[in-house]
Amino acid sequence: MAVLTPARADDDAPAPPPAVGRPVRRRPSPGRVVAWAVMTVIILMTLLPFYWIVRTALSSNNALTADPSSPLPVDFGWGGFERVFGMQSTEEALAEGGSGASIDFWRYLINSTVVATMVTVCQILFSAMAAYAFARLRWRGRDRVFGLFLAGLMVPTIFTLLPNFVLIKELGLVDTLAGIALPTMFMTPFAVFFLRQFFMNLPREMEEAALLDGAGKVRIFFRLSLPMASAPVTTLAVLTYITAWNDYFWPLMVSYSESSRVLTVALSIFRSQTPQAGTDWSGLMAATLVAALPMLALFGVFARRIVNSIGFSGLK
Repeated sequence: MAVLTPARADDDAPAPPPAVGRPVRRRPSPGRVVAWAVMTVIILMTLLPFYWIVRTALSSNNALTADPSSPLPVDFGWGGFERVFGMQSTEEALAEGGSGASIDFWRYLINSTVVATMVTVCQILFSAMAAYAFARLRWRGRDRVFGLFLAGLMVPTIFTLLPNFVLIKELGLVDTLAGIALPTMFMTPFAVFFLRQFFMNLPREMEEAALLDGAGKVRIFFRLSLPMASAPVTTLAVLTYITAWNDYFWPLMVSYSESSRVLTVALSIFRSQTPQAGTDWSGLMAATLVAALPMLALFGVFARRIVNSIGFSGLK
C-alpha cells in the first residue's frame, strides 16, 4: 500500500525570481591590458608636441635658454602672443628676446582663409560633378578614363610643381591668391574617387522617378543626388580645407610679397627674423598655436562624421 505524503505548501509555491545584483565584471585579459597600454602611449606621444608648443608659447624667450628642459612654462608670460598680434613695441619685443620685426598676422590669416575657401568650394563642386559622371552616366570608355584618372594618385606632388609654376607664370598669376589656389581648385583624384563611391550606392529608383517627371541630369544632380551626399561632401570639404590651410611649398614658390603671403609661409619668415640671442621660439610657437587652433577646432567638430564617412565609402 502506497503511502501518500502530504503536499507541502513550498512545493506549489513559484520559484523565487533570481536575485538582481550587480553585473559580474570580467577580469581584463592580458591582451586588452596591453592594447590599452599601447593606446595610452600613442596618445601621450601625439599630445606631447602640442603641449610643448603651448609650454614654449607661454614662456619668456630669454628664460628659455636658461632652463630649456623645464616641463612647465619658464617665466610665464603672454609676450609671445603679444608679438604675434602686434601688441608690443619694438623695444619691448627686443627686451623679451624677440627680433623686433613686425608680423602682419591678420593679413596672413585672411589670405590663408581666402585661399583655403576658394580651393574647398571649387574642388568640392567640380569633383562632385566628375564623380557623378563616373558613377551614374553611361558613356563609352568611362571605366578606362576613370582608371587613368586614378593613376594620378600615384604621381608625387613634387613632380607637378614645375609644370604648374610655368602655367601660373604664363597666365600672369604669380604672387596672387588666385595663383596659389588655382592648381588644386578644380578637382583631385582622391576627391573624385571618394565621392564616386558614395554616388554608386544611391538608389536608382529615385533618379528614374525624377526622369519620368521630366527632370534632366543636371537638375537631378543638384536637387537630388548632391543633397543626399551631404555627409561625404562635408567630410571631403573639411579634409580639403585642412590640406589647403597647411600647404606650404607651393605658396612659397609663387608668393613673393605681403599681399599674397599665407600663414604657413609667414611663419617660416617669422622664424628667419632671428634676434641676436637666437630664434624667437616663444613668438614662433605662439604663432604656430594660433594658426593651428582653427584647424583643430574644425576637425574636432567634424571628427565623428569624418570617420563614419570614410568608413562608409571605403566599405561600399
